[in-house]
Amino acid sequence: MSKPKNIIITGTSRGIGFELVHLFANQGHHVLALSRNSEPVRNLQHNNISSFAFDLCEEGDYEKVKQFIQNEWTHVDVLINNAGLLLNKPFAQTSFKDFSKVYETNVFGVSELTRIVLPFMKNDGHVVTISSMGGIQGSMKFPGLAAYSSSKGAVITLTELLAEEYKETGPQFNVLALGAVQTEMLKEAFPDYKAPTTAREMATYIHEFALNGNKFYNGKVLQVSNSTP
Repeated sequence: MSKPKNIIITGTSRGIGFELVHLFANQGHHVLALSRNSEPVRNLQHNNISSFAFDLCEEGDYEKVKQFIQNEWTHVDVLINNAGLLLNKPFAQTSFKDFSKVYETNVFGVSELTRIVLPFMKNDGHVVTISSMGGIQGSMKFPGLAAYSSSKGAVITLTELLAEEYKETGPQFNVLALGAVQTEMLKEAFPDYKAPTTAREMATYIHEFALNGNKFYNGKVLQVSNSTP
């Protein structure tokens, strides 16, 4: 393996994020695993993994990330914005607060953490944001996902804008629009649905893309789905 990289991943307490932490750390990379519940990662007690409780909706928590990078790493190679909040609720019953909560995690949290980490990234750094096929214009849409899927559309456009703004200096910004993946989050929102892809399988793809995708892509959205949804 080439030189170990410093990698920040959000939403690491379960699902794809938890699998990603394993994949990178076991390969010798240094991982900062961020999630509201830091217990699952802390219980791994892995030398290459650092973690603390971090809430995308708490402004004070971003300072903790900044301090960690300054004190422990000095630079960041890869940021994976993986944390997401999925709400399945009929639009007529969705409140202002519901929408705010979803956007706070899925859009504002992504932009703020990216803004905090950017000064520590080199010109060949890579910011990967995890979106959803539901955020792609013209893709199949599902009732109950107005807040979630529209927020996932927002980060796709945000990624395109950041790639444009930083194209002279780097880093590179890309977004992966995932199809259905069998995770706890999906199960909570759609108890009866069985997805064709496991969290481990999807994490393996994201892991490889995060390390090498920016050699080929910048400001791009890749649809990672083997089914229409």
